[in-house]
Amino acid sequence: MTRPQPAAAALRVRTAQAADLDAVAAIDLAITRLPKPDYWAQIHRRYGGGRRQQRFFLVAESAGRIEGFVIGEVRDWEFGSPRCGWVFAISVRPETRLAGIGSRLLEAICAGFRRQGVTKVRTLLARDNSLILSFFRSQGMMAAPFIPLELDLH
Repeated sequence: MTRPQPAAAALRVRTAQAADLDAVAAIDLAITRLPKPDYWAQIHRRYGGGRRQQRFFLVAESAGRIEGFVIGEVRDWEFGSPRCGWVFAISVRPETRLAGIGSRLLEAICAGFRRQGVTKVRTLLARDNSLILSFFRSQGMMAAPFIPLELDLH
């Protein structure tokens, strides 16, 4: 049985609470297939509870069920970049992806960034993650003036 899509009006975006972590971890597990409960507890300690003005951990809730989450923060001058908002993670339950939840989550975190005086938002994603790339492009994001580099430390 498929669950009906949450109505946009019934969707509420709010700060994540400790009680939301099981649902957040379950959404992440459904997408990544990697159980990470300790990671999510650490993320909540760093970003959750509304304790830090420049850090955001938001969830989208409909009818008492967490449908998705977004995490990010305002960063200053890393890599020579003026103050900007960074989105580190955004995920929505696979069965409710076409209900506009990701858009609402991104809008909410961007509103938080604006309240902090930010005028630009950035993110990083895997080159082969066409789903999230398509989502961010549909939201108006495009290539940034930075090139990520990496080095294996074997």
